[in-house]
Amino acid sequence: MQIKLISTSDVHGYLAPTDYSRRDRVVPFGLSRAATMIQQLTATDNDQVWPIVIENGDFVQGSPLTYFIARRHQEAAPLYSRLANCNHVQAGVFGNHEFNYGLDFLDLCESSRHYPMLAANIHDDLQRTLFAKPYTILERAGVKVAILGLTTQFVSRWELPRHLTGLHFTDVVETAKAYVPKLHKLADVVVVAYHGGLERDPKTDAPTERLNGENRGSALLAEVPGIDAMITGHQHRRLAVTVHGVPVTQPGMKGANVAMITLDLDDHKQVTKRKPEVFSVKNTAPDDAMMALLAPINTQMENWLDTPLGKINGSMLVHSHLQARLHNHPYLNFINQVEMAATGTDIAATALFNDEVPGLKQHVTMREVMNSYVYPNKLAVETITGADLKQALERCASYFLLVAGKVIVNPEFLKPKLRHYIYDIYSGIDYTFDLTRPIGDRVVQLDYHGTPVQPEQSLTVTLNHYRAGGGGNYPMFGTDKIQRQLSTDMTVLIADYFAEHPVVTATRPTNFKVTY
Repeated sequence: MQIKLISTSDVHGYLAPTDYSRRDRVVPFGLSRAATMIQQLTATDNDQVWPIVIENGDFVQGSPLTYFIARRHQEAAPLYSRLANCNHVQAGVFGNHEFNYGLDFLDLCESSRHYPMLAANIHDDLQRTLFAKPYTILERAGVKVAILGLTTQFVSRWELPRHLTGLHFTDVVETAKAYVPKLHKLADVVVVAYHGGLERDPKTDAPTERLNGENRGSALLAEVPGIDAMITGHQHRRLAVTVHGVPVTQPGMKGANVAMITLDLDDHKQVTKRKPEVFSVKNTAPDDAMMALLAPINTQMENWLDTPLGKINGSMLVHSHLQARLHNHPYLNFINQVEMAATGTDIAATALFNDEVPGLKQHVTMREVMNSYVYPNKLAVETITGADLKQALERCASYFLLVAGKVIVNPEFLKPKLRHYIYDIYSGIDYTFDLTRPIGDRVVQLDYHGTPVQPEQSLTVTLNHYRAGGGGNYPMFGTDKIQRQLSTDMTVLIADYFAEHPVVTATRPTNFKVTY
């Protein structure tokens, strides 16, 4: 028998072939294109060729459409599981972003599913059925395949506590050690579907990121014998490799690719051949049935995106993302203004999340806000010390490297995953980086209200909830330092700001300098 393990991951709500930048925009990715590829890969389906489709998480959050459904049309939330049903998904895994809109919404998203959601390392004190199944066992022609579902254990560090009521996330390696031997007694083939990635280079085994537990795929493969195939995600990588003899795939993001692991079994049900592959969907047409399901809510959303909000005097368009991060930018200054207005603090930080952020045009619509501020962040107010703030700025300063007199982005923030969202720009303080100095000792000026900040000084800052929880390797921040949180998404706060200030003047701040 030949088993085909076909997977999507990190679709992030990019369902139709559009990036929502304009109404008529067509792009070479999206779940509707992936659906056509899945149909091609599953065309042969019999006792000799057995396709199994797995959705590996981060499915219901990330695009303007997902925000529109979550915040304005929750009755449309079952659409997600209906779309997964269209792809004949046989197992689903929770991604970290599945929890962004709360558990009631997540339950609604999965309410029409024909497949189990797998949550081996998620323990629920309230014993909800959504998290009750750690694995599933599928059988065909006398062959049994077990699929174990795992989710990055870092969810609880990033997510708002009220979105995780009763949930506890355990270490994925220890969980797999407990389950994999048991599953081999129950099934012929054991597959791990993990919403997490590889923390080490597949060829050299050298660490490719900080070994903090966010991604544990390499550890799973090294420490847990008996895994026959592993599906990964979270890092948005396009990956088809073999590690310690185990085939591993990761299909990128936004439905740009579909991954497949082919396992050939002999008459004794032993795996004799393993082949990991990733297929681009750019040349496949969107699936008509899926587009028909999307059409009603998509039209409503497009109309909403074109809602005018306000006007900009000057320019908040981002032309060079590196220069904006290096010298500050009116758009970033504006976001910090919104944060400070919402919380009443006079220090705030924000990030230019990726190199696709366009900034805001002169006549601002909801579309531009959603395309520039792409995460459903909420704000948290933290009380920290001057030493904490300096350490955070040193982390920011490590974003840059000076090579032959030229400033580049530190590869740590580029591989294995693009992480521009780790670098913050602050308002309300005056600070200077000297890039000729070693990483960890680059902050040469840090003033608050014209006075040098002292290590023991108490400061109140506004951060997004991801950073406030220490996300992005900021251990100087933490939930124990949060004084209060806002329940309103940043995109709504931006719209509300324009309602109070219909005309906003673009201002390039001068509080931040870089020397090199």
